[in-house]
Amino acid sequence: MSLTEIAALLGLNLALIVVVMVGLWTVSLRLKDVSFFDAVWPMGMLLLALATFPRTEGDPIRKWLLLWLVGVWALRLGWHLFRRWRAHGADGRYLDLLGRLERTHGMGFGKAALLAVFLPQAVLAWLTSLPVQLGQVALEPAIGWIGWTGAGLAVIGIGFESIGDAQLTAFRKDPANKGKVLDTGLWRWTRHPNYFGDACVWWGLYLIAAETGPGVWAVAGPLFLTFTLTKWSGIGITEKAIHGTRPGYADYVRRTSAFIPWPPKKA
Repeated sequence: MSLTEIAALLGLNLALIVVVMVGLWTVSLRLKDVSFFDAVWPMGMLLLALATFPRTEGDPIRKWLLLWLVGVWALRLGWHLFRRWRAHGADGRYLDLLGRLERTHGMGFGKAALLAVFLPQAVLAWLTSLPVQLGQVALEPAIGWIGWTGAGLAVIGIGFESIGDAQLTAFRKDPANKGKVLDTGLWRWTRHPNYFGDACVWWGLYLIAAETGPGVWAVAGPLFLTFTLTKWSGIGITEKAIHGTRPGYADYVRRTSAFIPWPPKKA
C-alpha cells in the first residue's frame, strides 16, 4: 500500500471508532454512568483490527496472528471488566472526574462524558492499536523470529494479566479479606500484574508488526500505553484511591515493585 492509502486506512479507522464511541455515549446518557467504558475499551481495539483485516493485503500469517492475539486479549479482558462493572456498579474514578468537571467548568453529565471520556478515548484506542492496524499492511517480509518472539511475549502477557485478575477476583470474594491487601501470587512480585501483562501484550503485538516498514511506526501505540499505565491514569490513580482505604497498603508499596515483577524487598 502507498502512504496515501495507509493514511486513508487509518483515517477511516479513526472515524469508525469515533462513531462507535459517540454511539456508546448515547448509552451512557440513558444509564447515567460511563463505567461500562472500561469493558468496551479493548473491544474497540479488536474492532479496529477487524476493520483493517479485509482492506489490507499484508502477509496472511502475520494478519491472522495479530487478529487472533488481539481477539483473545480483548474478549477475555472485556468480559472480565464487564462482569466487574455489573458486580460493583459505578467506578469512583469516573464519578470523581465527571463531578470535578461539573464543579469547575459547569459541565452537565452528558457534555462531560462526551468530552472527557468517549471522544478522547476513541483517539487513544486508535493510537494504542496502531500495531494491529499497521502490522497488516505490508506483504513482505514474511514473519520471522522477531515476530514470533513478539507473539510469545503477547501470550505471556495475556496469561500474566489473566492470572492476576483471577487472583484478585478470588481474593475479593472472600469476606475475610475485606480491608486487607493482596500480596500473594503474582501480586507478591508486582503491585499491578494486570497492567504489566497489558503492556507485554501490546509490546508483543508491536514486535509482530515491526518486522514490516509501516509497522515500525506503530511504536507510538505501546509507548503511549506504557506511559498511561505507569505515569498517567493507571498506577497513580489506582493507588491514590487504595491508600486511603487499606492501612497496610503503604507497607506493601515499600516492599513490592510497582510494575515490573521483581522479588519483594525484605521488611
